[in-house]
Amino acid sequence: LIRSINDPEHPLTLEELNVVEQVRVKVNDAESTVAVEFTPTIPHCSMATLIGLSIKVKLIRSLPERFKLDVHITPGTHVSEHAVNKQLADKERVAAALENSHLLEVVNQCLSARS
Repeated sequence: LIRSINDPEHPLTLEELNVVEQVRVKVNDAESTVAVEFTPTIPHCSMATLIGLSIKVKLIRSLPERFKLDVHITPGTHVSEHAVNKQLADKERVAAALENSHLLEVVNQCLSARS
């Protein structure tokens, strides 16, 4: 579901950039949980929150509502790892971000198929 998400700054997918890898995705159908670790391309990546938000939105739109999602940065790979993870884990912050029309447009561009 997430391998084809486009990077917001590069003409490549998150999978092509090794931002997302299958080994860092854990699905527990019995407990209705999905955990995704993503690795920003550089430790100071300014788009880390946007990338995490794009992954989260794709999963929210694709999976049944019963799933609890945990999207976070691979430990030790980003200077603002704690702050980004806190934002992504906060339902109110995620909802508020998606009410921002410009931000939602950027997320939708990341999720749209390249032609």
